[in-house]
Amino acid sequence: MGFVLHDYQTTLKSRATLTGTGVHSGKPVTVNFLPADADTGIVFQLSNGGESREFRALVSEVGATDLCTMLGDPAGDHIGTVEHLMAAVFGLGVDNLVIEIDGREVPILDGSAVPFVEAFDQAGIETLPVKRRYIRVVKPVRIENGASWAEFRPYDGTRFEIEIDFESPAIGRQLFASDINPDIFRRDIARARTFGFMKDVERLWAAGYALGASLENSLVIGDDNRVINMGGLRYTNEFARHKTLDAMGDLALAGARFIGCFRSYRGGHRMNAAALRRLLSDRSAFEIVETTRRERGRSAEMIAVSAPLYAPWMI
Repeated sequence: MGFVLHDYQTTLKSRATLTGTGVHSGKPVTVNFLPADADTGIVFQLSNGGESREFRALVSEVGATDLCTMLGDPAGDHIGTVEHLMAAVFGLGVDNLVIEIDGREVPILDGSAVPFVEAFDQAGIETLPVKRRYIRVVKPVRIENGASWAEFRPYDGTRFEIEIDFESPAIGRQLFASDINPDIFRRDIARARTFGFMKDVERLWAAGYALGASLENSLVIGDDNRVINMGGLRYTNEFARHKTLDAMGDLALAGARFIGCFRSYRGGHRMNAAALRRLLSDRSAFEIVETTRRERGRSAEMIAVSAPLYAPWMI
C-alpha cells in the first residue's frame, strides 16, 4: 500500500475543555476531553442531575439523524450534534477519548471543527503501545433513496467524494473529493461551517430547533439567495466541504477507522448512518486489519485480526 497508516492507537496527552452554546437547544454547555486507555474508543459521559449516563460513539447508539446526529433517546437522555466533534476525532486520528458533557448537545462554537482541532492540539496527541485496527472495505456497498445515494468502495487509503445539489444558486451543485489525513483535514475541511436558509428559521424555531443559531456559528443564505455573513465564504465550495466534514463525523461512529472510499450524492446524516450500518451488517464487505512489522523504506502490509471490543459488530 502506498498510503501512510498510523500503526498504533492514540489519545490526548492532557485534559482539554470547551464551553459554548448548543445550536438547537440554545443552552450553555461545557465539554471536557480526557485521555483514555487503548481500546476504550470514544465514550461520552453525560452529567444530568448528579447522575452520569454513558454513550459510546457508535452507529449502534444513534437515535436520530433529522437535523444532526444524536446518540441516545431523543425523548430521554441523549447527546446531539456530535458530528463536528467526531469529525475532528476522525480527521486528527484520535482513537480513545472520554468526553464529559454537562448538557444534551455538543456546543456549536463557530459551526466548524476548528475549535475542537485547536483544543486537541493544545492538549497534545499521544501514541499508545497498542496496535490500531482498521475496517478495510473489500467490496462495494451502496444504498439509494430516490435521487440520493451513498456507497463504500475498496480503496488503498481513506477517501471521501461528497457531491451536493441544491436548488439555491448560492450553493448549486458542488463536489469535494480528497484523500484524508490530518494535514488535509486541517487545511481543506476543518474550517467549513454548517449552513442553513433564512426562510427555514421560523419553522425551525417553532419546532424547538436552531435556538442557538446565529451568524457567528452558521453560514446563512438569505431570501435573495445570497450568503449574508459579512465575511463571506471560507472556501469557494464551503458547503460541499462542510458536508464532507459531517460525513467524516458520522462515519467516525464505525468504532474503528476505515480504509476505503466513501462517496455520496445529495446525502446527509440519515444516509451516512444507513450506509455505515449497511457496510457493518455485511461481514463479506469488510475485514478488520492492522499493520505488520514494516521494513525501512517500505510501506506497511496489513493482516486480518479480530475486531476491537468496542466496535458495534461486537455489541
